[in-house]
Amino acid sequence: MTASLTIVVVEPDPARARLIVDALREAGDFDIHVVAERAALARQIALHNPDVVLVDVADPSRDILEELALASAPLDRPVALFVDRSDEGLSTAAIEAGLSAYVVDGLTQARVKPVLDAAIARFHMVQRMRTELAETKRALEERKVIDRAKGLLIRARGITEEEAYALLRRTAMDKNRRIADVAEALVTASDLLK
Repeated sequence: MTASLTIVVVEPDPARARLIVDALREAGDFDIHVVAERAALARQIALHNPDVVLVDVADPSRDILEELALASAPLDRPVALFVDRSDEGLSTAAIEAGLSAYVVDGLTQARVKPVLDAAIARFHMVQRMRTELAETKRALEERKVIDRAKGLLIRARGITEEEAYALLRRTAMDKNRRIADVAEALVTASDLLK
């Protein structure tokens, strides 16, 4: 764990905020900022641009979860939520909102650091999955364009699929471009000629 993390703690109760801050100070040399008011929470969090947000809410609701998700930008950073009690479905709603950790009745000094570590680990795992998904989608789209370009070459030149792919590859190498880029240019040109 890096000791240079900036952490925003959202907690209106000074005693509970102190508990979290003390646990974090015991665990490492973090740059800690406490936000006591939920009014203009997004602005207050953005002001500190934290690496992690820890939120303590005694009695959460779906509205509070949505507000916290919007304010703390859980897709940009790990967000851990401590709640005293939870209604059915709120933990699912919290995870769907992008929160990295949802801890019920778990705000004790000994649990703050492990929850912080788990939230960071889960956030990074989800980020890797999002990146892999985006890359897979991009590769699939490129494959579709390449297949369409091969089809155009097969019809226009009366060649086989293998020959069409070889022609795309050779052209890409000659032009120092990616095959997908050459295929995209061919498809675009073909669309213009229709």
